[in-house]
Amino acid sequence: MSSKIAIIGGGNLGSAIAEGLVKSRFTQASDIIVTRRNTQLLDGLAAKGVMVTSDNAEAVRQASIVILAVKPYNVRDILRELSPALSETQHILISVVTGVWMEELQQAAGKSLPLFRAMPNTAIAIQESMTCLSHTHASADQITYVQSLFDALGKTVTIDEKLMDASTVLGACGIAYALRFIRANIQGGIEIGFDAATASFIAAQTVKGAAELLIKTGRHPEQEIDKVTTPKGCTIAGLNEMEHQGFSSSLIKGIVASYVKILKP
Repeated sequence: MSSKIAIIGGGNLGSAIAEGLVKSRFTQASDIIVTRRNTQLLDGLAAKGVMVTSDNAEAVRQASIVILAVKPYNVRDILRELSPALSETQHILISVVTGVWMEELQQAAGKSLPLFRAMPNTAIAIQESMTCLSHTHASADQITYVQSLFDALGKTVTIDEKLMDASTVLGACGIAYALRFIRANIQGGIEIGFDAATASFIAAQTVKGAAELLIKTGRHPEQEIDKVTTPKGCTIAGLNEMEHQGFSSSLIKGIVASYVKILKP
């Protein structure tokens, strides 16, 4: 399946998806259309050969894959605007919008479209996203195509839609949580003697290595922690102090607070 892809909403996430698609060579840059009211903000994408426009409906008419990447409060109005251009037999609609359910999307579009919800994170721009997917009214070929699209931009997992809000917190908000952890490591590294650039490199690579250990071995984090925590050693002393200060508890509370915010904005 080879199709033009329209990304409706060239903000941070929409632009990141376009960047990732270009870098992955999943499709030609000229087969990607990104929309934004102020198209000058998309000059970087345009320079790479991506089509940019402020006309949402025209972008949809030229494409068969439509990725909706707008603010949640704009979704219904934009889908009503796009409805005349959307075809149940010619288009696949993919929403990366937080908190808007597939049933609501179908109602706003006024059509029973092959529909996907996708929750990537901003690492999609460098093809390292964790993307959670759910779908309805989609054929096997369409499911395979959409999975392959996001697999070109990182890793994917298919989940029940009822878990989509939770996936937003764990995978999309999770980027910010991980970066805040790395920032704290950098600050600690500077305090114990490193310059900022060296501390940043060590902290980022260490976190990357820790993540790869879990992904490639399938082990529980505690199994890897046990390998580093020798009796009376500096690692266990640091871990225990962090736990005394509420390290794990604060992370869990933060994740739950983000989830509650999605449920009750």
